Amino acid sequence: MKQTLSKIFYIFSTILVCLYLLISPAWAISYGKENLIERDFSSQNLQDASFDHANLRSSDFSHANVRGVRFFAANLESVNFEAADLTAADLESARLTNVNFKNAILESAFMTNAKFDGAIIEGADFTDVVLRPAIQKILCAQASGTNPITARETRETLLCP
Repeated sequence: MKQTLSKIFYIFSTILVCLYLLISPAWAISYGKENLIERDFSSQNLQDASFDHANLRSSDFSHANVRGVRFFAANLESVNFEAADLTAADLESARLTNVNFKNAILESAFMTNAKFDGAIIEGADFTDVVLRPAIQKILCAQASGTNPITARETRETLLCP
């Protein structure tokens, strides 16, 4: 009898653990405040991860899924986002000096206080991205190309005159 109760308890607890793992929310990875210089995140699925205040200088996110990722106040100097999907990413107050956004999708990304200098934006899709007027003017001066995935022209997505 004692052995039977022990087996039943074991089976019941195993079922509970399995159910919890099936219905519990997926936890996003957090790299907040980390020093991640020259890291290779290329072609990875990092959806909903957080890199708030991280130092990512010269890191590679090319072809990565970074949808909804938070880069709040991160150092993204010389980061490669070529062909990355940054849909709804948070780039508020991020340092985007010499960043490569070639053919990236930035649709609905948050970047009103981002610092742009020397960014490569050929073929980038800025649909529904709110930018400060001064930054929009700088980006429009160099905007060119069509995004190969969305088929949208960079100048049109930036609402260039």
